[in-house]
Amino acid sequence: MKNSENCCVYTKAQITWLVVLRLFIGWHFMYEGLVKIMNPKWTSMAYLLDSKGPASSFFIGLTQDPATMNLVNLCNEWGLFLVGLGLLTGCLSKLSTIGGITFLGIYYLSHPSFIGAGYIMPFEGTYLWIDKNLVELAALVVLLVFPTSKIIGIDRLLVKAMPKSILKLKLI
Repeated sequence: MKNSENCCVYTKAQITWLVVLRLFIGWHFMYEGLVKIMNPKWTSMAYLLDSKGPASSFFIGLTQDPATMNLVNLCNEWGLFLVGLGLLTGCLSKLSTIGGITFLGIYYLSHPSFIGAGYIMPFEGTYLWIDKNLVELAALVVLLVFPTSKIIGIDRLLVKAMPKSILKLKLI
């Protein structure tokens, strides 16, 4: 159900828990990015070299060139941070949600929880096909189809301030 401002109408409980979910996932992404940014020795090289997924040759290939690795590390660090910041603040939340889904999809393609796939970096538990990355990805899809940033978030202000030509891009 939608109101005249083209924003979904939810119960207070629905809004509360959707916003809490957005904040928790936003915090997780932002913190993961910040930890990587603040550690000058952090690199995704070991993770990429440990890839066992369907695109493992692609991920391992990324490690072969130092300039490519620098770009991959930079995109991972700042991408995680910005996705998290966007979700936490409700700013460009749709774009942030799609970015988060993309990151988690890439992580799953690199390290799927398939039977018999042994990784150097151990999982936190024993998974069969569905791991924490897929669970968080599914939660982000829920946030994509039940948006809250136009209700509680900076997007509420952006919708009022942005020209209609920009709003047509549907980034909010």
